[in-house]
Amino acid sequence: MTAPALRTFGTTGLEISAVGFGAWAVGGGGWSFGWGSQDDDASVAAMRYAVEAGINWIDTAAIYGLGHSEEVVGRALRDIPAADRPYVFTKCGLVWDDADRMKPARRRLDPASIPHECDASLRRLGVDTVDLFQFHWPDEAGFAVEDSWAAMLALVDAGKVRHAGVSNFDVGRLERCEGLGHVASLQPPLSLVDQRSVADEIPWAHAHGTGVIVYSPMQSGLLTDSMSRDRIARMDDDDWRKTAPGFTEPVIGSVLAFRDGLAAIAGRLGTNVASLAIAWTLSVPGVSAAIVGGRSPQQIDGWIGAGSLDLEPSTLAEINALVGTHDLAGAIR
Repeated sequence: MTAPALRTFGTTGLEISAVGFGAWAVGGGGWSFGWGSQDDDASVAAMRYAVEAGINWIDTAAIYGLGHSEEVVGRALRDIPAADRPYVFTKCGLVWDDADRMKPARRRLDPASIPHECDASLRRLGVDTVDLFQFHWPDEAGFAVEDSWAAMLALVDAGKVRHAGVSNFDVGRLERCEGLGHVASLQPPLSLVDQRSVADEIPWAHAHGTGVIVYSPMQSGLLTDSMSRDRIARMDDDDWRKTAPGFTEPVIGSVLAFRDGLAAIAGRLGTNVASLAIAWTLSVPGVSAAIVGGRSPQQIDGWIGAGSLDLEPSTLAEINALVGTHDLAGAIR
């Protein structure tokens, strides 16, 4: 197995592997955007395997499993010698209801709450400092983004956070934050199915020295060799994907047909659909790295090769032409 290449992460000074371990599914089921049941021992084994294979960062969030993902990541970190521990990135700003775990979280960037959310994440992770702390989504509760960002920058000054970033922000919000203090990173969705961030947000980040770690490069598993209608039918009832637009008719037919076209290209290159889809995101100018979920060492084996897969211009042109032959817009959640 070839270790993923290292890439410069904006102006942070960090060199991160081209693919990172995404711990969304590690949170398990029983909440509104869970991926169904997940064994914690398997999650720890997957993270340990990923680090041994050369992945040097893990991305999680307080909301994943309503704190559980961070706890499991913390358990995995304790099993890894300090000198070999990966960077840990997490997020705040989604507030859940402990009395109703299936109730969707509120997007709330309360400046007074942000320090407490950081402390809670640090406790769950078992660390004194988090390498990257991010706003998960823009605020919907009426707080000015400048006030929220000031609270985030104060955490950097206090030494609890090494670098501050945002996820799912548009250019307008990015500009407002940058006016107060540098936005070290941006985490937007990006895949062959969902290319919206290519037009504005990623170029803005590239121009401002902001690192970009993209999420859902496999479109939540749709762009994999193993995805099928039967697999969707067998998903746990609390797996959010089971009723998502991209996983239901009639959209799933178009997506699977597109995936089959990718499979033909991947076969010629001696790789698989997942690695091809991830490598495409890594080819986009301004992208630092891609977050990829994993539940087991076997799943990691299925995509880690993307971190060292360089796509020729002719291959990229063929892939982009294939996108144009399928109606994929309905698969974006």
